[in-house]
Order: sequence, then structure tokens, then C-alpha cells
Amino acid sequence: MKITNHNLLMTAVMGGLLCSCNGQQTKYPTAPSDDTTDEYFGITVADPYRPLENDTAAATLKWVEEENAVTNAYLDKIPFRSALRERLTELNNYKKTGLPSKEKDGKYYYFENDGLQNQSVLYRTDSLGGTPEVFLDPNKLSDDGTVALTGVSHSNDGRYTAYTISRSGSDWTEIYVMDSKTKELLPDHIEWAKFTSANWQGDGFYYSAYPRPEAGKEFSNANENHQIYYHKIGTPQSQDKLVYEDPKHPLHFHTAYVPGSEDYLFVFGGGEGIGESMMVKSLRGGGDWKVIEPTQDFSISPVGVADGKLFFITTKGAQRGRLMTVELANAGTDNWVELVPEQEGVLSSASFAGDKMILKYQKDAADQVYVYDRSGKKLNEIKLPTFGTVGISSDKDNNEVYYSFTSFTYPSARYSYDMATGESKQIGSTEIKNFNFDDYVTEQVFYTSKDGTKVPMFITYKKGLERNGKNPVYLYGYGGFNVSLPPSFSPNRLVWLENGGIYAQANLRGGSEYGEEWHQGGIKQNKLNVFNDFIAAAEYMIDQKWTSPDYLTIEGGSNGGLLVGATVNLRPDLFKVAIPRVGVMDMMRYHKFTIGWNWASDYGTSADSKEMAEYLLSYSPVHNIKNDGTKYPAIMVTTADHDDRVVPAHSFKYAAALQAANTGNAPKLIRIDSKAGHGAGKPMSKVIDEYTDIYSFIFQNLGIDPTKK
Repeated sequence: MKITNHNLLMTAVMGGLLCSCNGQQTKYPTAPSDDTTDEYFGITVADPYRPLENDTAAATLKWVEEENAVTNAYLDKIPFRSALRERLTELNNYKKTGLPSKEKDGKYYYFENDGLQNQSVLYRTDSLGGTPEVFLDPNKLSDDGTVALTGVSHSNDGRYTAYTISRSGSDWTEIYVMDSKTKELLPDHIEWAKFTSANWQGDGFYYSAYPRPEAGKEFSNANENHQIYYHKIGTPQSQDKLVYEDPKHPLHFHTAYVPGSEDYLFVFGGGEGIGESMMVKSLRGGGDWKVIEPTQDFSISPVGVADGKLFFITTKGAQRGRLMTVELANAGTDNWVELVPEQEGVLSSASFAGDKMILKYQKDAADQVYVYDRSGKKLNEIKLPTFGTVGISSDKDNNEVYYSFTSFTYPSARYSYDMATGESKQIGSTEIKNFNFDDYVTEQVFYTSKDGTKVPMFITYKKGLERNGKNPVYLYGYGGFNVSLPPSFSPNRLVWLENGGIYAQANLRGGSEYGEEWHQGGIKQNKLNVFNDFIAAAEYMIDQKWTSPDYLTIEGGSNGGLLVGATVNLRPDLFKVAIPRVGVMDMMRYHKFTIGWNWASDYGTSADSKEMAEYLLSYSPVHNIKNDGTKYPAIMVTTADHDDRVVPAHSFKYAAALQAANTGNAPKLIRIDSKAGHGAGKPMSKVIDEYTDIYSFIFQNLGIDPTKK
């Protein structure tokens, strides 16, 4: 069988078509292209925009500059863009305070942002309510806020603090060390670490890193041979001791974990399956590695070590998770003991709290929290205001428990919890001026997907809203990698709600909302279920008169960007605007860049089999853009130059193909951010810039002026 993608071959020859940008015709830049084709089990697939994969080539850099010029010219002409930026700035300008944690030095540490700081500052204080001091201010690590503090790890004796940073949004991690008492920065500096924290033991720590990448290919080449090292304070990185590697499996991740007692080293392996392998080695008695779980077929998450036992959550034998223990002296799989069996909800986390435990479950995508003793007996429930999301700060060495609660119209509130009485006391709230949250409501609905599956969705809107089919809807989804979408709060979303918009968040298959079965229902050759779930969500909003296609916007990022790109190709008639952000758009080659190979457990790859290659080709966004005059919605693709998670080549190739195809006159733009990555750690200034442009584009194409309410 031979299939040639004629659409892509033709669009590469035609060059850019015309965009109706603010009523004016604008010519898109012509992307660098060639006649590259690939063979997949006898299937010939054209890849004319292969040159755009080289993001440092002069031709690509020129194209990026030209594309940004077109996009900026379009956005600059939107009359309400400045007012929208001012409103988003106002909505983001409020104090954001994180949960306190009591560390081994007896002090309390917490993050806080005074409103518009690019990065939150780490404070410490002798007592809650006492006078805080700045412990670490990441805003001073760069002039523009593009260096983000990604993790903090205090040594168990309280002497040192290691912290991890990323630059310009990259996944590459650097580790620095401070003297905790004096806050003096020590000479220790680790480079080319990735997906790691600092796990302390004695006067040093374990971390994971890759070999130094090839110059010029740091953000695009595949990452292989993830290794674990031990760094001793006061020595150069070149002297760090290699502790673990697995050269037979160069694509596996390896993560170290050391409990506070510092008597064991655990190594978790990932990257091949849907879960993690686990092994352990004594740091006091010596001896060989003991395998606790040999496969990566199940998720395993350590809770901690107590009484000579490891407490952990696993989906082995329980698709929604269960709490287990194992004696570390006899740590094999056969010796696992079930402490808390599988429940109706999904067990998403557990933590020690003094001599007790706090278990967090998700039921219908919303959190429920319970207190257990260490024997597995449920003691009581921590009551929550409504369906929402909970964060917990607790520790095995003291009884102090703090938790946060948030929901769509419920900015983060912080509570202390009394383990003895079971009472919660609010210790902090979030105040946002000039917005009345009492005017808005969230409800949860369950709609029917194409195959009859019931899918939950949260809908947030202003009270009294009329279902007349003319309300603007912002439909968001993800649907993959066992990631749940619980209720969340975003100040940027408020500008949508106050302009009569409805925010709808669909809990698609592929996520973890109902355990591993829900996840499996949306992966590999079940991936079309995810797109059908999203399409059904849109159809539900239309059928129930919440909205109509002329008022419907869809958005998603990363795997959600793939969702948006694929769904638009399948049903371009359903949507007025689409925002695919940092999306996986080339399903035939995604596994060839940075850590893309790690996604094979969800997607499969074009190298697996002819059937898998055909399936991926059937929905790959860049390969299925219609070129027959079918009208597409207005689309603004977003990506960033330092995104080494989903490399910008995905968005580059998709945007080039989209602009060259005959899909109607609605604008097809790409916004390419500089000194930014996949999203984590993005400075506040860039967040406001991005949402200003996204909402300006959406409102403009819906015909809504947010300055005229």
C-alpha cells in the first residue's frame, strides 16, 4: 500500500495564501521547504517542511522573524488590546501565598508573590505570623524573570539548601547550594541535570543528569542515558560519583529517592511503560540492589519510610490505586501488604502527618481528603467547601498540617488542620479587587460521547445567564498521560467570565479521572476516543443552547495542543476560534526529538507497526489539514524558542502547512515567544503578554469588544 500526502506536497509548492487580518489581506511568509518523504511500512509520507526542524538554521530564523511580524501586525491593530492588557494586569495583581512547611531547622518556609513579581519569593520565619525574611529571591537571578526556581531541597541536618533552576523555560536543570544559616551561595554548581531534585544524604546529594549535549542541539536532540550521580559538597561536578546507570536501556529515566532517615536509596525507572520500576539499596549496611517492582507496567509513588517499612501507592492490582507497605528487609513484590484497598475514588496522593496519614482521592475529578492511622483505618474526613482541588503540607516528624483549597471561582484559601480535634481553621485567603465571585457559579454535567461513554465536564458562568445559543464558550481539554483536570483557579480566566463568557472544562479519556481504565481508554489505538469526547463536549454545549459554533473557542496545550489540532481537522465546522498551544503536531516523528520517545506509552510510534503508523497518520494534525476550501476557524498557534519538551518544530510545521492550505479567510497565525519554554516557570510579565494576545485574538474573532460590556 502506498499513500502519498498530496495536501502537504501541494501546499509546500504553493507558498503562503492570504489572511483576512482585521479586514486587510496579509500574505503569509513562505516557509523553507524541500521534497523530503519518509517510508513507513510501505506508506510514503511527504514532509515538505522538514527544514523547519532545524530551529537554528538561518532560513528558519528568518521565517520565525517574518511570522512574528505578521502576528504582531495583526494583534497591534486590535483596538482593545491595550485595555485588555491593563485589565489582565489588574486581575493578576494580588498577593499569592503558598502553604508553609516546617523544616529540620525548626523554621517555616513558604513562597509568596506580592502581585506582579515575575517569580514568587521564598521566605522563612521562626513562627507562623512572625516577621519573615527573604530566604531566596529568584527575581534576582535574571534581569527579565526568565530564570525560574523549580525546586528547593533542605538537607536533613538543616545545614544546606539545594535549589534547582531552569533558564528561559527549558527542561534543563541547574543545581546550586546555599548555606542555610547565612544564605551564602556555595561554589557547588551542577549542569545538564534534568527531571530531578536534590536528594540529600550526609554532606551531599543524589541527582539525575544526561551527558553534556552536542553544542547547538541542546534543545532538540533526543536525550539518552539518564544517570544518577552523588555530589559531595565542596567538590566540582567532575568528581561526582556515578551511582546508577542502565546502558541497556538508554531511553529510560532514572530518579533517586532518599527518605529522611537517609538509610536507603531508591531508584525509580520510567520511560518505557505507563508506570515505574522500583529498586532499593541500603546506605548503611551495604549490599546489592533489591528489586521491589521490575516492570514499568504500574504506577508506583513512594509516601515515605517508617518503622522499617516503605509506604507507597500503586496501581498494581488496583486501577484506581491502593496504599501498600513492604518490609525493606524483604522488599520483593511477594511481600507487599495492602494497607488501604482500592476505593471508589482514585487515590491521587498520601502523606505522613505525625503518626497518622492523609490520603487524597479524586471522585468525578474533584478532591476528597481523609485522615487514616498507619494501620490503614480511616479516622475522619476533612470537609471541603465545594468541589475543588486541595494542596497539603504535612510531615512525619510533627503533627502540624496545612492545606489549601481552590476552585474555578474560589481563589486559594489556606487552612491549618488540628489532628486531635479534626477541626480546620482558615489562616489565609486570597483577595482580588474589582471582581465579585458571588456573581458566578460552577456546575458539573455528564454528557454522552460517541460510543456512549459518560464524560464529566465543569461549566462556570455568571448567574442568570440565558441559554440562547449566543454565549461565548471557552472549551478546554487535555486527555492524556494519566493527567487529571480537577477544578482550578486562574485570574486570567476572569476576564473571560466578566465578558459573558462560559468556561467549560471537559475531563476526557486518557486522563486519570477514573483510574487506569479511563487512561487506557484514550491511548494508542483508542486515541480517537479523546477527540470524540472533545467533539461531544462541544456538541453538548451547542445542543443545550449554551452556545453555537459562531461563539465557540477551543484551547489546549502540549497533548492538549494535539487535541485542538486534531479536533479542528475532524470538525472545523464546530468552532469559531482555536488556540493550539505548544502542541504535538507531527505524530509520525514526535519520538525523534528530546524526550518525545517517552510518550510512546500513550501514543505508540510510527515505527511500531504498519497498523500503528496508519493510525497515527490518520489523525496527525500536520498531515490532515484540509486543502479543499473547507472553512477552518480562526487559529493562533503558540510555541516558544526554548521549548525542549515539545520542540517548536511541531508548531512551525503545522503553522506552515495551515497557512499554505486553502482553509478559508479566517486568520491562521503563529505566536513564537522568545526566552520561553513549555510553560513551567514562565515569568508573570510573559504570562500577561501571552494571555493578552490570546484573549485579544479570541475576542476579535468572536466580534466581542471587552471594553463595551
